[in-house]
Amino acid sequence: MPFVTHLECAYCQAEFPSGEVHGLCTKCSRPLWVRYDLELIRREFPKKALFGRPPTLWRYLELLPVENPQNIVSLTETITPILQVDRLGSEFGLQNLMIKDESRLPTGSFKARGMAMAVTMAKELGLKRLAAPTAGNAGGALAAYAARAGLESWVLMPEDTPIINQKECVLHGANVYAVNGLIDDCGKLVGEGKSEMGWFDVSTLKEPYRIEGKKTMGLELAEQFDWELPDWILYPTGGGTGLIGMWKAFGELEALGWLKSGKKPKMVCCQSDGCEPIVRAFESGARHAKRVNNARTIASGLRVPKAVGDFMILDAIHDSGGLAMSSPEKEISKWMHLSNSTEGIAVCPETAVCLGVLDQLVSQGKVKPNDRVLVFNTGAAQKYPESVNIELPKLDLSQPVDWASLPLA
Repeated sequence: MPFVTHLECAYCQAEFPSGEVHGLCTKCSRPLWVRYDLELIRREFPKKALFGRPPTLWRYLELLPVENPQNIVSLTETITPILQVDRLGSEFGLQNLMIKDESRLPTGSFKARGMAMAVTMAKELGLKRLAAPTAGNAGGALAAYAARAGLESWVLMPEDTPIINQKECVLHGANVYAVNGLIDDCGKLVGEGKSEMGWFDVSTLKEPYRIEGKKTMGLELAEQFDWELPDWILYPTGGGTGLIGMWKAFGELEALGWLKSGKKPKMVCCQSDGCEPIVRAFESGARHAKRVNNARTIASGLRVPKAVGDFMILDAIHDSGGLAMSSPEKEISKWMHLSNSTEGIAVCPETAVCLGVLDQLVSQGKVKPNDRVLVFNTGAAQKYPESVNIELPKLDLSQPVDWASLPLA
């Protein structure tokens, strides 16, 4: 039984019917929320109904927009683990530091959640050709899920997008083009080609359903924490659907009466100082972010000069009592190495930025030693070989090895 009532503009509150193809609001060109009959869900879908369901994001089907489960496009989007990281936590003086490892998802990143939902809804609504800009993992996820659904995909990416992301899209059968610009330039081209190419634009927040897929991070972590949310969530923020989606999830869970208390986490938007539009807007008190020109960061998922849903990100930060902070670009490799070497968790550059922000929050006394802190690892480090520059020491087979002199890592 579908519980969606309508779609609603996040900015002007204009309403639109469900079951139809929608992009941005036709009145103000802002993103749309999917709205549910939460009172009906509360009556029809008790929390105990989750027991025994498969451990995938689709276990929360009543809180998702799919009308017919046969339309679900899945590569088995598993529940991702929350790992206690005590050795890493001790580096910050924290007793309850945890990492939710989204790299376990298909295509190696959290982008699988959003694209699984977007492609599922595209299939349900009868769309055949999908297009999106990408600076990293979103393109690979779109290509994979489109292939799984038997749909056509087009991906436009900055020409300096990591080579692994380029090849991933090609291997999944996407039509891939490199653009001599940034991701928002790619997004403009997708928009310009819409009428002639006949594709549907599944760019971040330019359709309503990727955010519903990302919302499952919040639903999932709430269940993993036995419905008592952590004190802090640090999230690497480019386009912002993950942070926005989680905050939406917490609001829906609160309305359902599933949370043990009304206390919700402080949401921290983490960006590199090489591309920090949300941080600048937060610090200035603005509702919208100004575009960052010449954005540069090896954390490719954060290289978003201006987010379509900037005001939605800022609203979530303010509503949660959270913060937007940046970490120095030059420290990304240091934080990657620290996490990977102390805990064996292959965190991506975007997550390394979160650790840099966490270091500042602890130093400033904002995060206390006993606080429960959850950091999201949004992708696998293995997809970012360019972010680690090393030269291995060599052993010469023609010479005896002086084992005692070999340096330790």
